[in-house]
Amino acid sequence: MMDLQEFVNKFHTMTSILSVEKRDDDKIGTIRIEAANNLYIHAMEKVDKDGNVVFKEKFIPGSSYERYMKKELNFENFCYECAIKKKPVHAYIRPEYYNFSINLYMMPLNINDPKKAYCSYSQEISFEENIEAMSNISATTSSNVLQACIKLRGAADLQKTMDEVIEDIRQICDASYCCVLLTDFNEHTWSVFSDALKKDSSIHSIRELKDQDFVEFAKSWIDTLAGSNCLMIKNQYDLEVIHKANPTWYESLTGANVKSLVLLPLEYNGTTIGFIWVANFNTSNTLIIRETLELTAFFVASEIANYQLLGKLETLSRIDLLTGAMNRNSMNNKVTQFMNGEVQFKSLGVIFADLNGLKSTNDNQGHDAGDKLLKDAAQILRSYFSDCELYRAGGDEFLVIALDKPKKDLEDKVNRIREESMIPGKVSFAIGLYYCENGESICTAMHKADGLMYEDKKRYYDRFPANRRRFL
Repeated sequence: MMDLQEFVNKFHTMTSILSVEKRDDDKIGTIRIEAANNLYIHAMEKVDKDGNVVFKEKFIPGSSYERYMKKELNFENFCYECAIKKKPVHAYIRPEYYNFSINLYMMPLNINDPKKAYCSYSQEISFEENIEAMSNISATTSSNVLQACIKLRGAADLQKTMDEVIEDIRQICDASYCCVLLTDFNEHTWSVFSDALKKDSSIHSIRELKDQDFVEFAKSWIDTLAGSNCLMIKNQYDLEVIHKANPTWYESLTGANVKSLVLLPLEYNGTTIGFIWVANFNTSNTLIIRETLELTAFFVASEIANYQLLGKLETLSRIDLLTGAMNRNSMNNKVTQFMNGEVQFKSLGVIFADLNGLKSTNDNQGHDAGDKLLKDAAQILRSYFSDCELYRAGGDEFLVIALDKPKKDLEDKVNRIREESMIPGKVSFAIGLYYCENGESICTAMHKADGLMYEDKKRYYDRFPANRRRFL
């Protein structure tokens, strides 16, 4: 048997020799660091400026890697693929718990040992992302990822195209299920952006699990990933590792008939915006699957983040952020649609509602109280006219457009609002309804509803003169 220390000393890069215990079952045997050169040892034992160190103990040749760091399924999979299955391995990883990235190369070694298989492990550490290393991928992965990128970049309908890409990924991985789950930890919300399910699969789409709190699951996934950018579960042995680390998730996985899984966080600008995973995949092709998913996740996260940003900008352009009602810009666009004949209707109800007492609230209690009053007012109108369109037309003025609604229903709702407005302590409106069935223009209807609203306001101040303020 060769002298492993003498062999590893010939490398000019940080290099170690790893061994993997040979077993008769599908479990990964004990992984040991048999030898390492000084460059590798010094790098692993060096404390960085943040006080972090890779090796928690001094290096002793032949010790299990778990002497130095916690159990890492990705690392074990790399070792198994290289040492046992004799496949060269290259990976570029960015562990979150360290301030550097690792570009690693592993090569199988032909050493005659009945109990162990061996491989070399060389690495480069960089404190900035190495784009060249990230793009150094196999031709198969390049083709798969390039096709996904071209589809996503040219997408007129991102949702439809993402569905196509996710189905492609499911087929590439020969998986039963592929899913993109979006999460917002601040708002405690989750949604399925896209998923693909193999026909006659024993797994169900998580769209069917509406009652489960996947936000809490997602938070636990981050803990289980422990800074890694990928988690691969190939078999029952790996599932048992998850059982120890995250028993609740383990019960969910086994209950859903998941036998294997690759899970990756979707990150953009340092924020986790969701996750992508494949379940029950072809475990004989783990290296290509991991490589494909890692790079695809990078582009998927970018496209979704841009999509969400555009959605937010669109929302800002049409929604009043304080009240949640549609804003004046949306109202003007709607009026234009009416004038152009784009809105078809049999009857039209236009309601103007002016909030009484906003100025005095702002003057006496402050603008926070005034903002709350506006939000309460919008909520009241929304509850009464939930099936109509609500706009904030101006500072304290709201507009409701009701298409093809019975006149009596609208009149009853307006009268109830008017009655409640006369009760001291209640949110008070001056309100005017104009209803037409004879094809009058939207502008005429709005003008007449506005006039009726000011008549109602005059009646309110005649009844409560102390609340009078100048109005037009």
